[in-house]
Amino acid sequence: MKAIFFSLIGLLLLKIGDSGFDDLPINKVQVIGSHNSYKKAIDTALFSIFKAKNPKAAMGLEYSHVSLGEQLDLGLRNLEIDVYADEKGGKYAHPKGLEWEAASHPPAYDPEGEMSKPGFKVFHVQDLDSRSNCPTFAGCLRQLKTWSDAHPDHYPIYITMNAKDAEIKAPGFSVPEKFTAEVFDRLDKEILDHLGRSYLIEPDDIRGASPTLEAAVLAGHWPTMKEARGKFIFILDEGGEHRVSYIQGHASLKGRVLFTDSPAGTPEAAFMIMNNPKDGQISAMVKKGYMVRTRADSDTREARANDKTGFVAACASGAQIITTDYYYKSSFFASDYSVVFEDGKYVRKQP
Repeated sequence: MKAIFFSLIGLLLLKIGDSGFDDLPINKVQVIGSHNSYKKAIDTALFSIFKAKNPKAAMGLEYSHVSLGEQLDLGLRNLEIDVYADEKGGKYAHPKGLEWEAASHPPAYDPEGEMSKPGFKVFHVQDLDSRSNCPTFAGCLRQLKTWSDAHPDHYPIYITMNAKDAEIKAPGFSVPEKFTAEVFDRLDKEILDHLGRSYLIEPDDIRGASPTLEAAVLAGHWPTMKEARGKFIFILDEGGEHRVSYIQGHASLKGRVLFTDSPAGTPEAAFMIMNNPKDGQISAMVKKGYMVRTRADSDTREARANDKTGFVAACASGAQIITTDYYYKSSFFASDYSVVFEDGKYVRKQP
């Protein structure tokens, strides 16, 4: 009985924390989220080796995150997940970095053997920054579903995704599988298999009877926050060949699960990734009806300098999604830098 009581109290507090936005369309609300949300810190010994080789690059990777569920509990409503294709399994089961730090006896890398199984894997940089709070994409999706089922009235959660296949030109580093239209088909299927259609807002839901997705967006066909309760919205943060491959055979994203970072004037335009918060075009895109993701900080620079000008600009721009590595202060270096709205929350009405 006591457990049920506290569970009900938790749901009540969630509703109170999420109140006041129900009648607003989702593009009239700003949320704060995290960047590389799955990331664990690089092992201490490996980080020291890497820092000696490339101090600037190492400094940019000196951060980590708590679990996805803990971030959502805190109030973040955007997460970022990077995926690597691994059709046969085992491609990333033995990171090269473990060899470099072998003398320090690093923690076990994959005690559950998840990296040996087929399916998309989740980490930042192959062989180097490879520890993750959810090593497989299927595991990440199960975590999201479990959290959503425990908080069924939550406001929409945006999941931005990078399709990682860049090769590192160094001996012994894994060569990623390329993302093709067929690989993206598998990605869509994995989301549907492990999360489910009923948990999603897809491009088809926004486009409706409009001739294109962009036409629906410019006509203001975004759902209200109330209509979007309990839902996830996935966005592919990729341009170039990746975007072309994802759209191939799916004009205006018909039948696709993810939205894309597509420029204004294209049939698929709905979400835009504009990482420079001081870009004056953000406000223009927001006013037209598009959704925009920007960043408050990157590569630890703002946190080390305790510089919040990027966050201030992001807030003023009207960008609906603002990402940070610092919803908590850094535990790696001294800094008071952290990101939250004025009322101590991570969701607010658009200014």
